[in-house]
Amino acid sequence: MCASASRLALLTPQEMAAADAAAIAGGIPGERLMEAAGRAVARAAMAAFRPCRTLVLAGPGNNGGDGYVAARLLEQAGWPVAVAALTPPREGSDAARAATRWRGPMRPFAPEEAARAGLVVDAVFGAGLARPVEGIVAATLAAAGGPILAVDVPSGLDGATGQARGYAPQAALTVTFFRRKPGHLLMPGRALCGRILLADIGLPESVLRTVRPSTWENGPGLWRLPAITPLAHKYSRGVVTILAGAGMTGAARLAAAGARRAGAGLVTLAAPDRAAGDVLRAGEPGVIVTEAPIAALLADARRDVWVIGPGMTAEEGTLAAFGAVASAGRRVVADAGLLAAAAGAPERLRGAAVLTPHEGEFTRLFGSPGTDRLCAARAAAARLGSVVLLKGPDTVVAAPDGRAAINAHAPPWLATAGTGDVLAGMIAALLAQGMPPFEAASAAAWLHGDAALRCGPGLVAEDLAAALQKTLEECRAT
Repeated sequence: MCASASRLALLTPQEMAAADAAAIAGGIPGERLMEAAGRAVARAAMAAFRPCRTLVLAGPGNNGGDGYVAARLLEQAGWPVAVAALTPPREGSDAARAATRWRGPMRPFAPEEAARAGLVVDAVFGAGLARPVEGIVAATLAAAGGPILAVDVPSGLDGATGQARGYAPQAALTVTFFRRKPGHLLMPGRALCGRILLADIGLPESVLRTVRPSTWENGPGLWRLPAITPLAHKYSRGVVTILAGAGMTGAARLAAAGARRAGAGLVTLAAPDRAAGDVLRAGEPGVIVTEAPIAALLADARRDVWVIGPGMTAEEGTLAAFGAVASAGRRVVADAGLLAAAAGAPERLRGAAVLTPHEGEFTRLFGSPGTDRLCAARAAAARLGSVVLLKGPDTVVAAPDGRAAINAHAPPWLATAGTGDVLAGMIAALLAQGMPPFEAASAAAWLHGDAALRCGPGLVAEDLAAALQKTLEECRAT
């Protein structure tokens, strides 16, 4: 794993526990890690909030131990701090030793105490909690009268899935350690965490060799855009062919715009008939439009990457077109109408390089992703042997070999008609330029989101392709 990808690694609660264990086995005392974690929490509180009446809600485990350390350091800095313990830490544990060093006031673990606090430090439960938060814990967290600073995750948030187990409070700030967890990026976890601060507590990078993570936050460190050499020509930069439907030709045109802006050297729109072809020719002059049959287009070996689905109808003919292209050994980005045509029969899409379903399309293909989008996308990718890009506010890209990336670099205003067509074209362009499917889909998702951020609210799909030029320029420069 390269250094840049290492920084993007996401660790499940189980993987984080293994990283801690590897560090301790390597000679780093657990107490030292707890002291560093508590110090990071205290520093974050002092940087983000003014001194105020602070209540640290401490659980019985290591999360609570971090809270005791933070309370002690905040009190030493002159803050008015009290601790409310849910239950005492296990005797002899690092958390118990941290608790014995707390000499300040103790308060009942009760809603009225949280209501009186200007700041509540939620150090009750960590990311690996296996039971729902309810009863006195839920009531006390819900009663917080001021902002909540969460240690690792807001109590009740599943660090692997981003789902709330029972009740999970809304934090203003979450301090986590060494590496983020999938639940910090998956919704609703990303929203519940508020601002996320990643703190270094002294864990060596070498523990990642023991853990061997397979999930990453999507970003430029995870992939590298294809180089543009001085000898490049339009065919060496990749040829993308997009099948257009007879009715919604605008979808195919948007896919073509995405492919062109993402660097494809030659983009062809394959129209089903002369009428559709004439409509398509009224679009961008740099796109080739043809009514040639698929068999004739496949005779050109340079037509290696295809987009099938945008603007196409959910019918057998769409699946037949895919079958012809896939059986010829060409790489296909399957989107929209093609996904709809295979509803209930996802095996008919076997051979696609990348599938790009939104949640509704995914559900019709594979069943509901439920509360674990990461697991569902991985299972679908393994089932078909294709990369699956499950679109949403927390887009997941999953490869058949188990690798996955979570894309948190996208604004909510991307949720508008046609943006998915642009994305499909972008993925195809990066495939055509030589990127492997997982990297092409991940890069396209990040670039797509970055272009949308540049456009701002009010974005329509047509804006995205133009904004890509600046995004690509800056991405290549870093």
